Amino acid sequence: MVEGHQGAASCDYGNVTQAEDFQLWVLRHGQTAWAASGRHTGRTDVPLTSEGEDEARALTGRLGAVRFDLVLSSPLERAFRTAELAGVRGIQLEPQAVEWDYGRWEGLTRAQILQQVPGWSAWDDGAMPGGETLEELAARCRAVIDRIRRESVVRALLVAHGHFLRVLATQWIQQPAILAEHLLLGPARIGVLGHDRNSPAIERWNA
Repeated sequence: MVEGHQGAASCDYGNVTQAEDFQLWVLRHGQTAWAASGRHTGRTDVPLTSEGEDEARALTGRLGAVRFDLVLSSPLERAFRTAELAGVRGIQLEPQAVEWDYGRWEGLTRAQILQQVPGWSAWDDGAMPGGETLEELAARCRAVIDRIRRESVVRALLVAHGHFLRVLATQWIQQPAILAEHLLLGPARIGVLGHDRNSPAIERWNA
C-alpha cells in the first residue's frame, strides 16, 4: 500500500525525545540505466533496470527479518519500486526525500560537466546551477529526520537516493554536509543510523 504524506517543514530537535534503541534504516534504490552510465539522476523519474529489480528482490530476506514501525519512500519510481520489490509493507511517500536537484547538470556525467567547468566537484562547489545548493539539500534531509523522530517509533526504514541518503547520514550525526563525500552508498545498499550513549551514530553503512 502506498500513501501520500507531506514532509515536516521545521527541525526543532529540542522538543523531541528519542529512545536509545531507535534506529533509522536507509536503503538506496536499485540500479537504473542512468546511474549505471554515470549520469546525474535527480528529479528525472528513471525506472529500475532488470538488474536493479533483481537487486531489490534480493533484499527480501534481509528486510523481511526486521520489523519496521514506519516505512517511508521517495515518490520517484526507482525508490518506491525498490521498496515494493524488497517486500516491505505500509509504504508512505515522503516528498522531501527526492534526490538532489542537479539543475542543468541533470542527465550529464561528471566528465561532461568537467568539460564545461574544469575542476568541478559537487561537494566543493556546493551548488547546482538552476538546482539546489548542498545546504538546501541538507535542510530537506533534516526535515525528513525531524518527521521520522516525531513519529516516536522504534525502527523506521527510508528508501531513497544516493546523494540524498549520504547527506542525510551527515545530518543524523550533526556534522557538515560535505562529509557525505566520504560516505559511499551503492545501489540497493543499506545503512543503519542509531545511537551510542544517546549520541546519534552510524551503526552500519553500505551493507
